[in-house]
Amino acid sequence: MSLTIPGFTYHRVGTAPGVALHTAVAGSGPAVVLLHGFPQTHVMWRHVAADLARDHTVICPDLRGYGESDKPAEADEHTYAKRTMAADVVAVARALGHERFALAGHDRGALVALRAGLDHPDAVTHLLTLDVLPTLDMWDVLHGADAKVAWHLYLMAQPVGVPEPMIEAVADTFFASFLDGWVADPAAIGPEHRAEYLRASREAVPSIVADYRASAGVDVTHDREDRAAGRVLTMPVTAVQQDWGAALGYDAAALWGAWAADLDHRTTRAGHFMAEEAPGEVVAALRGLLAR
Repeated sequence: MSLTIPGFTYHRVGTAPGVALHTAVAGSGPAVVLLHGFPQTHVMWRHVAADLARDHTVICPDLRGYGESDKPAEADEHTYAKRTMAADVVAVARALGHERFALAGHDRGALVALRAGLDHPDAVTHLLTLDVLPTLDMWDVLHGADAKVAWHLYLMAQPVGVPEPMIEAVADTFFASFLDGWVADPAAIGPEHRAEYLRASREAVPSIVADYRASAGVDVTHDREDRAAGRVLTMPVTAVQQDWGAALGYDAAALWGAWAADLDHRTTRAGHFMAEEAPGEVVAALRGLLAR
């Protein structure tokens, strides 16, 4: 039995033929959709979601390919394209009665949220991203020996059949390396949730790899098309990040500013898993965004 967020009800919401997302819902009022990152599930939002549910309808799905959501086989590069995963999110919100909603995403979920904001500007009212760069910029800033911090991106970008058996052979070690290495406060992810994330990731290796593989292919294509067309996010955007720019030599605020006309960019002293390490800070950023 997978972990749940206390006080939330659970639904399986169909989004495409043969695909349904495991989705937690609570509260009432304007809708906010929260998208988890890697290597986690929707329960990473448990602290933030409980606060927001006091005055919002909070919707927390497991992304396609993750957690208890369906994991379709990678038929082609579009199966796990962020465009496809963003369409899932819009479909979930609409199925639950919300044509318009605020959207927050962490890590992989933030890339899905960004694509949803670009592809569905009439649906997404506000956009929060946690500790990520847009896909095109992410690849552009990685270079030389400093790129070793993102070694997993290059591994999972390889052709079908290469990374999957390598990761499956040492799945717990592989996924634990991120849970343990990216957290500033290890106590923020207790043994129960750590075990849950490892179990869920271990059972989803092919779809997780497909998600990352898409980000080295079709997702870059979509970003380049948007950049060439001058397409940007038209809703208020808040981006919260660790200060990786100082280490890797890029200006994160400037990179995000090229995509967002109305941007509040913030850095945090929390680690990568900030919704669990510093939930009060994330709640404050999100509530500030919603007031704009």
